[in-house]
Amino acid sequence: MLGSAQWGWNTTRDEAFRLLDAWLKTGRRDIDCATNYPINRIPADFQAAQNILAEYIRAHGLHDLRITMKIGSLDNMRTPDVNLSPSFILMMAEEYRRIYGDNLDCLMLHWDNRDNAAGIRASLETLAGLQQAAGIRPGLSGIKHPDSYAAASEGLSLSFDIQLKHNVLHSDFERYAPLRTQESAHRFFAYGINAGGIKLDEQYTSGSVFLARGGQPEQVAAMLEKLRAALPDWNTAFVRPPLKTMNQIGLVFAGFHPGLQGILLGVSSVAQLTQTLDFYRNFDVFDYTDVWQALNKMAR
Repeated sequence: MLGSAQWGWNTTRDEAFRLLDAWLKTGRRDIDCATNYPINRIPADFQAAQNILAEYIRAHGLHDLRITMKIGSLDNMRTPDVNLSPSFILMMAEEYRRIYGDNLDCLMLHWDNRDNAAGIRASLETLAGLQQAAGIRPGLSGIKHPDSYAAASEGLSLSFDIQLKHNVLHSDFERYAPLRTQESAHRFFAYGINAGGIKLDEQYTSGSVFLARGGQPEQVAAMLEKLRAALPDWNTAFVRPPLKTMNQIGLVFAGFHPGLQGILLGVSSVAQLTQTLDFYRNFDVFDYTDVWQALNKMAR
């Protein structure tokens, strides 16, 4: 799934258009966006990413995309304030059906900190109504209390798309265990696979995503040292394309996870997208299970 969190921030409108051109050229149609992208604490940029995507769709007359829209956040200032009341959800569904038409595939509740059974149930009943009436798939992202959602969704027959942070520094996969049941048909997607733009060589430019998001190199130095020490063994043990970047390590950590059905790619340039897809294609031919197992031990 192509992410858009950097659009209108570190990724310009024109580069976002080029990313979409390259993405669609591969035959892929899944695109992720959110009301509050980019989350750069600049109020004037609120909804910039969704507007870039809407402009591209209008310009090309597209009707066959599968867009996931994350809703709830009221600003792009990184505040916890959200509105996920039934009326707000219905309003946003109508708004995004107007903007994206048939391209809207999934409406995803975003950054919900509630532990209120009645409130969560009301939100989920609204999603169930939208699924039945309009075929809009329900979704969850950044949910603080998955256990409360699991309980509140009982009897609603909802199959969620669930986005969760998953990288070698931090993974929320186990936290979502209450929603992983044998009878569920939920799909789990990893985001943040390169831990916010961390670089193996620790060489960051002034415009790097890692620094822009407030990353502190000294806090990740120990893990990077472990990864760099392991690379020679990983890259010589088998005849396969070598691991060279944090993004490639993140792809292995998510791509070989048996409980994940997809990956949200947060690339900010066509060059990054091309490199990512080229390496991902290796998984059809080469086995990196040993690397995945080693990364799991490191991440504990």
